[in-house]
Parts: sequence; C-alpha cells; structure tokens
Amino acid sequence: MAGRVRQPINVRALEAWIAKSVPEIEVPLDVKQFGFGQSNPTYQLTSPDGRRYVLRKKPPGALVSKTAHKVEREYRIIAALAATDVPVPKAYCLCEDPSVIGTPFYIMSFLDGRIFEDPVIPNLLPDERRAIWADAIRVLAKLHRVDPRAVGLEAFGKPSGFYTRQVATWRTICDAQASVRDVETHEPVGSLPHFADLMDFFADEAQQPVDRGTLIHGDFKIDNLVFHKTEPLVIGILDWEMSTIGHPLSDLSNLLTPYFTARLDPSRSISVHTGFRPRATRGLPTPEEISTLYFSVVDPRTPASQSSLELSLTRQTPGEPDRRRELQWAQAFNIFRLAAICQGIAARHAGRQASSEQARRYADSRAPLAEFAWELVQSTRAAGAGGGGGGDSGSRGSNSRL
Repeated sequence: MAGRVRQPINVRALEAWIAKSVPEIEVPLDVKQFGFGQSNPTYQLTSPDGRRYVLRKKPPGALVSKTAHKVEREYRIIAALAATDVPVPKAYCLCEDPSVIGTPFYIMSFLDGRIFEDPVIPNLLPDERRAIWADAIRVLAKLHRVDPRAVGLEAFGKPSGFYTRQVATWRTICDAQASVRDVETHEPVGSLPHFADLMDFFADEAQQPVDRGTLIHGDFKIDNLVFHKTEPLVIGILDWEMSTIGHPLSDLSNLLTPYFTARLDPSRSISVHTGFRPRATRGLPTPEEISTLYFSVVDPRTPASQSSLELSLTRQTPGEPDRRRELQWAQAFNIFRLAAICQGIAARHAGRQASSEQARRYADSRAPLAEFAWELVQSTRAAGAGGGGGGDSGSRGSNSRL
C-alpha cells in the first residue's frame, strides 16, 4: 500500500523534469511511497486527471552491491517486452541524471490489480487458485519464449554458461562469508554443511542441465505478479532488477520453491509454507502439473489451445534432455543458493550489521537448507531420479479436475 513518504524526494524538481521530458503525464503530482519492502524505493504518483503511475529509484547513498538496485535494467527489459505477449507495465521514461531527485529513476504505469503475498493464495475457491497458478506458469513460459535478439536485448547477458558462472560466484561468496568472525565470540560463521561436496557436484558440467540461455526474471514468484481484479490473469510482472539472460530453469525452480521447502521444519527454517504439503490446500496444482504446463507452453510446437494443466510429461520427445532430472538439479541449486543467502545474513549478524530476531532466524536456517540441498543432490544422482516436481512435496490432494 502507498502511504507516508519515508524517503522524501524533491517533488518540484521531479515535476519540472516530467513536464519537460514526459508531457503526457500531467503535473502537479501527489506522491506517496509504497510500504512493502522493495530494495528500490518505490512511489505512487497521481496526476490531476486521476491517473496513477509508479516511480522506482535507486536507494540514496553509497550502494554495497554493484549488481543490485539496477533500475536501468528494469526499465530496459520492461520497455523491450512491451511489444511481446509478456504482460508488463508500460514504461514511460528513464532518468539517469542523479541531480533531478538524487538517484536514477524510471516511471511506469500503475497496475490496478491483485498481489498475493502468500503463494498459497488463501481465501479463494480451489478452481480460482488453480487458474491463478496456471496463468502464472503460462506467463513465465511466454517470457522464456521471447528471443532476446527480436526485442533488442541480445547484449542483456551472456547467452551461455549461466550455471557455471553461478557456481563460481557462489563458491567465492560462501568462502568469504564462512571466514567472517563474530565480533564478540570471535568464532567464524563457518562453511555450510556438505559445502565442498555440493560445489563439486554443481561444478560438474556433465551433471548440469543442458546449457541454454533465455531472458529470465531472476526472482519469479507469485508475489511479484499483479493479477486482474476479478479474473485469474496476470496483468503484469514486477521487480525486474535481477533480470538477465540465463538458464530458464532458474526461474522455474524459484517458482517451485514453496513445494520443496514445505517439507522442512518451520521452527528450523525459513520459507516453509505448510499449505504446500500434500493434500493441505485444494486447488494448488502439483509440481509435476506445473512443469508439464510450463514445458508445453515453452515448446513452440504446442498450440496455445492445448496448453493446459491436463497435459502429461510423457509428451517429451525421445532424445530430449531428461527434464525431470534437470529440474531436480536446478531445484537443488536453488535451495543451496537460499542457504548461501542465509549464510550471508549470518555473516552480517556476526558483524552486528543485522541484529534483529528475524535476521537471526534466517541465519539459523542456513544449515537445514544446506542439508536439504544435499538431500536433493543425492536424489538427482540416483538412477531414475524424478525432478519435475519434488516427488511427494506436491499437493496430491488437489488433482481433481475442477
């Protein structure tokens, strides 16, 4: 929700720049800041004619990360996707001049719809819950079908080697995080459980999914989507700051994370949505149904009219990569990455840069998540391992055709 501006901006300077650069947006503007926790401060702009817009800017001050807060990348991909069937807000303008309001920013249209912060999507009928998830999957597949060259994004990222680079990056990050010592006890944060074995497995290119590159969102999940007010349709994808050209299974595995982490102990880990346990929530598609629908839409040979949750993974053409095993690998890496992020929070806590109870809870989750990633690795190694849905972690009680 938009409310009191906690990070004030120079509204007069903004209005003057808009009047000169984007005359289709009327001024003066009513400015309110959105309250939920984006890494980039986000504001609602309301013009005298009642039209609403959204401004996204970099945070003020020196930025710790050189790769985060990339509002320029957000603008670039949103603008490029406008000519495709991927639903995105309309991109109006990008201002890279920090003298206007202190940091670079861009303005896009405001999407008046529903955002579901809980991926279980409570308080809805099972058939609507199922339809909402189905459209989220279709939209992800449509994004991965876009040819970066066709929309001018061929230089948006490297077209190959995504997972190899990711493994190398996270190895370096985790080594640095493990060596951080507590400012009081002087004890090191320490390595994640099975870290060396995990790295050996993930770095083995023979074990990795077949290398391919598409446009990826980088954090594709239900609460980064805006849905139509009354219909189960995605009207826009938000929060593109981590977008690049990368392996499409990184997005799909991120979307499936709640199904996998549901089996963990909520008292010892984060991101545990018990509603994703078997038979816990009617209407949730199973992970196998999700991957089936995804691959049916990604495959350009499949007519759109046949893209439904009723298709079967058995449609896979002989000789194609083992989709189940590939997705199991991607999910194992995704869980490892989550453990590594929690290790980073533990490192900040050790330096007393993050001292809240929530930070401690995230830090304490690193070991259970790493153990779980190792469990998934072992399943992936096993002959005939099934990946495309995490096995019994799916909502098997929701299979009825509604």
